[in-house]
Amino acid sequence: MENTSTPTHCPYCALQCGMNITPLPQGGVEVTERADFPVNRGALCGKGRTAAEVLSPAVRLTVPLVRDGGRLVEASWPRALDRIAERLGATRERYGADALGVFGGGGLTNEKAYALGKFARVVLGTSQIDYNGRFCMSSAAAAGTKAFGLDRGLPFPLEDVPRTGCVILVGSNLAETMPPSLRFFTELRDNGGTLIVVDPRRTRTAEQADLHLAPRPGTDLALALGLLHLVVAEGRTDEEYIRERTTGWEEARAAAMAHWPEYVERITGVPVPQLRQAVRMFCEPEAAMVLTARGPEQQSKGTDTVGAWINLCLATGRPGRPLSGYGCLTGQGNGQGGREHGQKADQLPGYRKLDDPEARRHVAGVWGVDPDSLPGPGRSAYELLDALGTDVRALLLMGSNPVVSAPRAAHVEERLRSLDFLAVADVVLSETAELADVVLPVTQWAEETGTTTSLEGRVLLRRQAVTPPPGVRSDLYVLHELAGRLGVEKGFPADPEEVFEELRRASAGGPADYSGITYRRLTEENGVFWPCPEGPGETSGTGAADGEDAVLDTLPDDPAADPGGTAGVPPASLTSDAGTPGDAASGPAVAHPGTPRLFLDRFATPDGRARFVPVVHRATAEEPDAEYPLLLTTGRVVSQYQSGAQTRRVAELNAAAPGPFVELHPRLAARLGAADGDPVAVVSRRGRAVAPARITGAIRPDTVFMPFHWPGEGRANTLTNPALDPTSRMPEFKSCAVRVEVLGPAEE
Repeated sequence: MENTSTPTHCPYCALQCGMNITPLPQGGVEVTERADFPVNRGALCGKGRTAAEVLSPAVRLTVPLVRDGGRLVEASWPRALDRIAERLGATRERYGADALGVFGGGGLTNEKAYALGKFARVVLGTSQIDYNGRFCMSSAAAAGTKAFGLDRGLPFPLEDVPRTGCVILVGSNLAETMPPSLRFFTELRDNGGTLIVVDPRRTRTAEQADLHLAPRPGTDLALALGLLHLVVAEGRTDEEYIRERTTGWEEARAAAMAHWPEYVERITGVPVPQLRQAVRMFCEPEAAMVLTARGPEQQSKGTDTVGAWINLCLATGRPGRPLSGYGCLTGQGNGQGGREHGQKADQLPGYRKLDDPEARRHVAGVWGVDPDSLPGPGRSAYELLDALGTDVRALLLMGSNPVVSAPRAAHVEERLRSLDFLAVADVVLSETAELADVVLPVTQWAEETGTTTSLEGRVLLRRQAVTPPPGVRSDLYVLHELAGRLGVEKGFPADPEEVFEELRRASAGGPADYSGITYRRLTEENGVFWPCPEGPGETSGTGAADGEDAVLDTLPDDPAADPGGTAGVPPASLTSDAGTPGDAASGPAVAHPGTPRLFLDRFATPDGRARFVPVVHRATAEEPDAEYPLLLTTGRVVSQYQSGAQTRRVAELNAAAPGPFVELHPRLAARLGAADGDPVAVVSRRGRAVAPARITGAIRPDTVFMPFHWPGEGRANTLTNPALDPTSRMPEFKSCAVRVEVLGPAEE
């Protein structure tokens, strides 16, 4: 292992770009491009290229820490684990199992997420478990499940994007958040397709668009409804598709028709001619897609907002057709897999519902426990954090940094400080770990083997490439040792492949069925798309698993010849009713091939039809007023990632993005008397953040923007609103009322 190159995947975003890791003779490791992986084809962003720097013992944790006399001091592994087990056990004995909380992360491997959910429910017996993926794409997941009966971020591979006719990209700045993916959209335009970007800011991504729609933050729902109104008014609906493949259209149409163009312009600020232009661009090609990201999802009405964009897709006959449909650009590295296997408050492995008796029986059977012993659904992420120190007295946290990443972050920090006991397992001493009573140094991506699931639903194998420092252990080892100390001697192996084999059985028959996936297949096939049941044949209710690529490969490469890329092929012909692997016509059984494209023959609903869900526009939870006259929206920059806990330890990335800033439109800056670089305070009802002004015409005059990667006085999430979507429980990160105060010229 020490002097060979190991193919693996990036530790950061949900693209999970392929890379090679090679240990160097003089120490350290080299990251190089890996051209054989189809998502990035050798391209790496700065974060991926410098990822190995966080492996250095100089920047990461290498020994357990235990709080002693108010300070964190080095300790042995037995002492640290004994302390955690003792405090968790004592808290449960005194206050009951639900006084114990568990908080996970969207960067944990599938094996860790699975084991963490099992540990919470089997060892601790608590319902109080959730993860930071609740802050990422939970609204899209809820809307997708309502409409299609199944949530998988993208129901098709990214390689389909350049071959469609039009993409509406809603609330995503992928040029900065997922740079290698931009090539798919560049190729789309090179092939004659068009790109529409919806974003309040003229981002690097919006600069690539054929049409940029810049709605006021929090009005994406009205925008989608206005576009659907025009689709109906201009006679652009696909009536045959609606009749044959959907239900609920009459109610959804009536709701949309209340949002006429001039009304939508007043709400959103998007001119009516741009609305009409967007409808023409989206409807004229035979194939088109809508892709959403955090912009429309991180709202207190995020589920309805995504639902409105799905309704637009359904009304125009897009989902379940070649090179068409709706998809969500999942953000975190394993945000997709992280929500499928049990660390979410309401779910069991295989994307099963925790309150479904049959799901409980199946998973309990795999775990060897009584189904009645499994607790019910618990609090969502923010609600769990808000309950710390009161209902929840002790917390085990793995792979998350809510002191920086949670909404109303000052309040969350206060709740963390109020706990009777906090244990954190992490790679680095994050701002949250600094508050802990015990900190455990755990392995990271290149130091361990495990699976992740990309935004495409492609299950991947990250391979161990280097040996971790002597004092570092895996999260699976931590759960194994804690389970034993708390009286559960079996069922928590430290070997990731052994955990994955159990995950396969637990997921079998569920919506996210991994039972046909093995480590060997992942190595040989460069990933496998779920659902992939064990054994041959097509996956019922999700679309064609067999023969679809052969049909898609016959589609013309020239969109001018066939703008939709469908070549007149009806969706039914993409299924394979005969000749599936293992039947009499095709000879010996072979493994199920996985499902790159969902819904090509039917949706995952009981009747196989997609559901329109009627929605209407409503205001954000906090609209501007005389005291707070502006709207704040937040996001990322290209050289930092999420809470910055790892990327802020990389010199090259810090040089490119050294700290927070506040984007102001020139007219707003002039009215405030702010010059570029002046320190300004952004104030909301929850707190105050200070950062230098950055004057730019790329933002609306009524809106300010802050990136959220930094702690301290520039912490953007001090300001954000924890108002929750009633379905997804997603906080409203993307819109809150603020005022801006100029503090004076920047110091020389």
